[in-house]
Amino acid sequence: MAKIDCAHFNGYKPCGISTNCSDECLHYQAQGLNILIVHLGALGAVLRATSILKPLRRKYPHAKISWVTDAPGHKLLEANPMIDEIYTSQADSLLSLEASEFDIVFSIDKSKKASGIVARLKYEIIYGFSTDNMGRIIPCNQEARELWQLGLDNHKKFFVNQKPETQLMTEALGLDYQRDPYILFLSPDEMDKSFQRRSSWSEHGTKKVIGINTGCSNVLPYKKLTLEKHIELIQAIYQNFDVSVVLLGGPEDTLRNHEIAAYTNAIPSPTKRGIRDGLASVGACDIVFTGDSLGMHMAIALRKKTIAWFGSTCAHEIDLYDRGEKLLAKVNCSPCWKRSCDKEVMCYDQVSVKSMLQAIARQLGYAGSDKYDILDLS
Repeated sequence: MAKIDCAHFNGYKPCGISTNCSDECLHYQAQGLNILIVHLGALGAVLRATSILKPLRRKYPHAKISWVTDAPGHKLLEANPMIDEIYTSQADSLLSLEASEFDIVFSIDKSKKASGIVARLKYEIIYGFSTDNMGRIIPCNQEARELWQLGLDNHKKFFVNQKPETQLMTEALGLDYQRDPYILFLSPDEMDKSFQRRSSWSEHGTKKVIGINTGCSNVLPYKKLTLEKHIELIQAIYQNFDVSVVLLGGPEDTLRNHEIAAYTNAIPSPTKRGIRDGLASVGACDIVFTGDSLGMHMAIALRKKTIAWFGSTCAHEIDLYDRGEKLLAKVNCSPCWKRSCDKEVMCYDQVSVKSMLQAIARQLGYAGSDKYDILDLS
């Protein structure tokens, strides 16, 4: 007789750990709580939210953890051993999701769409955010009030709060914050692809590889440098360091990257093969220079030395986990989170190439050396 209370039991075939569902199975594990994470939002935010997985496993070690997100965010969660099932917000996937009853829902998004999905589910307890009967976002538990209130007060969000978003999110969900990292795994094939690219781009290991992430979401277009600024930076890198420079980005950055490459001889990475292929490219780099974007979160997740510059967004909300450094635009209106701006001189023009080169030198380990002292930073 099959033990239907086994954590591995699915009801229609052997689980894969064992070839026979029976009461004599040596791999039986009692089912813990059934937990659902709801995080649909921006791709970088979804990747950052994987930092709650270790706190969840500490608190609920035998739980089944499922996650629902918008496509293609589910691609960032693939191969993650801490997630048991992944769903998307597409209709057929939600139908499957509705077949389950959950003990706890952790709803991270402050959005009506996420609340609408939660409203269709059966669950006992919810942490995070939902909506009232007027469709207004409200916190579901006392711990979530701090993050909720920060969203209602720009001064507190921009200048008073000093907690990274990973901490705010973990605490809002009633979990124990221990500065846990993002959780991201590459498959063996992806690791091999990354190794092959690094070998090619680094001239078989003779050079360090610096990845320049050139793009960002169209929602906040000021989180990327201009074409001219990228060209100036890459030319200066080649003048000062014996390295390889690779251009990172997505499909929307393809033409831009080829234009930059034409002026600099930087190497364009593949940009039209999907998110997982992009992860392989980031994994091939030693250092990633980036704006506050998905590429930055990929670099953090893959534990790369990351140099991130900030203009319109909040640098203090990002944790680089002591692997890299932040460069802030020298403007008195930052951060602002504006989607449009009429300033004559933009924030992305207020991060100097000199400061970028100095940061790269430090991450390459040149700080204090003769080479660092004679860098052409004029």
